[in-house]
Amino acid sequence: MIKLNEAHQSKRPNVIWILADQMRAQAMSHRGDPNVSTPNLDRMAIEGVNFTHAISGTPLCSPFRGSMLTGKYPHRSTVPALHSPMSTKAYTVAHSFREHGYRTAYIGKWHVDGNRPELDMNLPENRASLRHIPPERRGGFEDWWTYENNNQPFHCYVQTDGPSGEPVSMRLPGYETDALTDLLIDWMKNRTEQAPNQPFFGVLSVQPPHDPYVAPAEDMARHKPGAIQVPANVPPIPSLRSRVQVELAGYYAAIERIDANVGRIRDELRRLGIDQETYVIFFSDHGDMHGAHGQFRKMAPWEESIRIPFLVAGPTRKSYKNQECRALLNHVDIAPTTLGLCGISPPASMDGFDYSRWIVDRFAPADELPESAYLSLPVPTALSEPLVEEGIDRPFRGIVTRDGWKYVAFENQPWLMYNLNEDPLEMMNLVYDFKYWGKRKELHERLLGWIEKTGDEFALPLSPSLPRWQQSMVGNLRR
Repeated sequence: MIKLNEAHQSKRPNVIWILADQMRAQAMSHRGDPNVSTPNLDRMAIEGVNFTHAISGTPLCSPFRGSMLTGKYPHRSTVPALHSPMSTKAYTVAHSFREHGYRTAYIGKWHVDGNRPELDMNLPENRASLRHIPPERRGGFEDWWTYENNNQPFHCYVQTDGPSGEPVSMRLPGYETDALTDLLIDWMKNRTEQAPNQPFFGVLSVQPPHDPYVAPAEDMARHKPGAIQVPANVPPIPSLRSRVQVELAGYYAAIERIDANVGRIRDELRRLGIDQETYVIFFSDHGDMHGAHGQFRKMAPWEESIRIPFLVAGPTRKSYKNQECRALLNHVDIAPTTLGLCGISPPASMDGFDYSRWIVDRFAPADELPESAYLSLPVPTALSEPLVEEGIDRPFRGIVTRDGWKYVAFENQPWLMYNLNEDPLEMMNLVYDFKYWGKRKELHERLLGWIEKTGDEFALPLSPSLPRWQQSMVGNLRR
């Protein structure tokens, strides 16, 4: 358990999670994207801690969220696939916070209640966003304004409880990100007024910038498709690049709207006088390929899909010097790290690593950090949904290493291997390059170790081996 500074000995700090959907780490101005302006997120990166190598180990909405809440890998969290229902017996970060005296709230997209046609068949258009989720399926959260899933940010409902606990459905005014932020701000005000000595844990989960890539008109007006600069790893096919530019224009507009609301939240914390008592953690569930390597959406192990923003601002700020951490923080690490920041020991049920020491104590030793992060896609949507979403349609497992290598395999087949230090855009797949046979064997064995360590089941290809005459060639190459 970390030692909190003296200002927080009497009351544990508050925590706000701000969770975007499908926002890749590259899409912020402090990361060098010329198409977008994110001054509030840039300020978080400067004032707080910027995890520049954070990972979505399973780049798909529901499995990520199951891991985010339970600290378990998807094959252990009860949410291995899109629309898998999280078990009512799952122990979450909210349960742990409540046991330590926190008030908890979840606002926005939930997406771990599962694909339940029997519950939605009587709803208009069978819309899961109108489904009322009872308290026993809320993962330990008390205050509740959520929807299961919705891809209409200008036509969004949230479900909550009436005075006597009866289901209440509320149509949000205007744009989803703005309206959900209003709910969070109102909740923070009420908690500060009604129970100033009780710490709180609140989650704001917004669907944008997830497709359909729309935002209010004033944001859209700043982004013309023809002016969008497309990354070099998007193939030079005119029809593909045209689609990418149109989608990215709306994507960046939605991100700038998120950025503005991050600023609103932090301004309100300062107005309430609790900004130095509150951690604000901004992250996303996964990225978006947007045409890189000819791919779209998520469910892929390339950088645009797995790299996510992870910014932490709050009581530990010591200077305005940019504080970057290159640790491979993964989806299972979010819950234990958040608990650790509040001086709460993560429960043994959580698989993840607690990075709170590297946030509170900026000089914690790097050699204690995990050497690699585990990637997995247990069930692609093509295997769980009649409507196939764009993305990889085969399960995969892989690792990203702290020294900049990535290795990914299909069942019984090596697939990808990149040296990210030399090739950050992943233009050169080395997995079948004879000169890198030794590195592939090393990464293969490390991936096998992750599968065994996490109790996963996956048929890796056979460990790379060579006949004797080729072994002698490798020896000559190494001299």
